[in-house]
Amino acid sequence: MSTVNTVMGPVEPADLGTTLMHEHVFVLTDEVQNNYQTDWGSEPQRIAEAVTELQRAYDAGVRTIVDPTVVGLGRYIPRIQEIARQVPLQIVVATGVYTYANVPNYFMHRPPQRNAPQTDPMVEMFIGDIREGINGTGVKAGMLKCAIDRQGLTRGVERVMRAVAQTHLATDVPITVHTHPGSQTGLHVKRVMVDEEGVDPSRIVLGHSGDSTDCDHLSALADMGFTLGMDRFGINRETTFEARADTLVEMVRRGYADRMVLSQDASCYIDWMDPATRAQMTQWHFTHVFDDVIPYALEHGVEQSAVDTMLVAVPRRVLAGD
Repeated sequence: MSTVNTVMGPVEPADLGTTLMHEHVFVLTDEVQNNYQTDWGSEPQRIAEAVTELQRAYDAGVRTIVDPTVVGLGRYIPRIQEIARQVPLQIVVATGVYTYANVPNYFMHRPPQRNAPQTDPMVEMFIGDIREGINGTGVKAGMLKCAIDRQGLTRGVERVMRAVAQTHLATDVPITVHTHPGSQTGLHVKRVMVDEEGVDPSRIVLGHSGDSTDCDHLSALADMGFTLGMDRFGINRETTFEARADTLVEMVRRGYADRMVLSQDASCYIDWMDPATRAQMTQWHFTHVFDDVIPYALEHGVEQSAVDTMLVAVPRRVLAGD
């Protein structure tokens, strides 16, 4: 079993403890953030708020979070380093590209060589983030990230997906994919990353699986070997808390606790959300799983051992390849 890269250095898998597999410290739009910081406030203020929130999560029992903030979501590692120095909670950061359609212009003008897709410059950059560290910080990525939403398998999405798969095969770092289960985009992940690129599905988390209440579809994905990210508890814009929680309970009843991980997809600050909307998102915090989800699950027949499996054993297996 290998060690797992965190912001503060590698850790042993046994030291990961209770792990939330999909949380964001910040989600920012780089060009807007760098040019129009109208409601960001002061940097020290935002860092202090993040430290407070992550300390609260640690006090609730969380020992590790995976922050899949990559290119397209405003990744800035020096800020995360400063936060990580102030909290005991371990943060695993990611490399990859987040897009629903086209790759960023930088990559559009640096395409893979014809008939040699393994030479995609993205692969080299992702491998560098994992082996050498991100942009001179020394922080090594411990997760790979890509996305496919309702727009489906666009050329840009497929290119990133293949680059992430190839990087995984070169480094053994696991993958998380933003998916849209209502469109069954996990099936595209299966074809491209598993069938064609050769990734073991047990090293792939299909993020936002809990957006769906179609337990038959989710069961089929789990039977293929994927890990299901039940990771948007607290985000109830398209569904309800009860629908998410009942889906979780039913999937555990069907025997899939060992194929699921839990999270909130929370963030301390999101710049594409106006201040009034952010103020309303009081439920979007890093302890919602502990405050509401676990009590609900236990009250509806889920055993504590299944909760421990989803919060400890499965994350450790995914991150460390055990």
